[in-house]
Amino acid sequence: MFFVPLCFFVDMNVETYLKRINYTGSLAVTPETLRDLQVAHLKVVPFENLSIHAGEAIVLEEEALFKKIVDQRRGGFCYECNGSFAGLLRALGFQVEMLAAGVARRDGGFGPVFDHMALCVTLAERWLVDVGFGDSFLEPLLLDSRDEQVQGTRSFRIDADDPYLILMRRNEGEDWEPQYRFTLQPFGFPDYEEMCRFHQTSPESHFTQNVICSRVTEDGRITLSDMRLVTTSGPQRTRQEQMLTTREEYDQVLREQFGIVMKNDIDL
Repeated sequence: MFFVPLCFFVDMNVETYLKRINYTGSLAVTPETLRDLQVAHLKVVPFENLSIHAGEAIVLEEEALFKKIVDQRRGGFCYECNGSFAGLLRALGFQVEMLAAGVARRDGGFGPVFDHMALCVTLAERWLVDVGFGDSFLEPLLLDSRDEQVQGTRSFRIDADDPYLILMRRNEGEDWEPQYRFTLQPFGFPDYEEMCRFHQTSPESHFTQNVICSRVTEDGRITLSDMRLVTTSGPQRTRQEQMLTTREEYDQVLREQFGIVMKNDIDL
């Protein structure tokens, strides 16, 4: 069992948040705790854009994010998941800064600044933390290392390309590909609001083009993309797909696999 000092409840109910992510481990401000918290968050809090397709406003403010992710047992996209996780880490005593990133495009280049939010956590060393990208690194990455960092069948590397750092990734037996680029300049919620509105409203945003809900499992990932349920498992990432045919099936998967019960109908 864990004990949370009373002073941590000034801005956030930490105990409730930890119960939300099924975390009962150490609360020492260490790399091991940071790792365990990130993994726990990824396994429980889904990467999802359901609010965009249900007409629900996304509010980038800690109290609103806590209410959605913890009280309402929802997930969110990068600004929400990482913004909320940053609040938890700070309440536990970690030094956290919000970073802005441009996501790599399939046709080359990168998206605009504030396209994505990631986190920098400073301990004896600096760590890149991210619980809001979807299918990405499970454990924090050493931010100042330029070496390959292996996680299962995937490898990650942070390359320097002044003034940017570029997160690179590759699957076993494949070539390196960029995931996103970022700087170490810290930002706050208001800086992300314009891009957050874009991703909620623009037909050019991939978040308005399909409905996604995805989380890490014990041995892989489960993803609901529109009406397609995709499960990957095992070291070889065995893939299974199932097409759902009714709204009732969709709601059942949301409830049973992601713990989500929507108040508003999703426009599928």
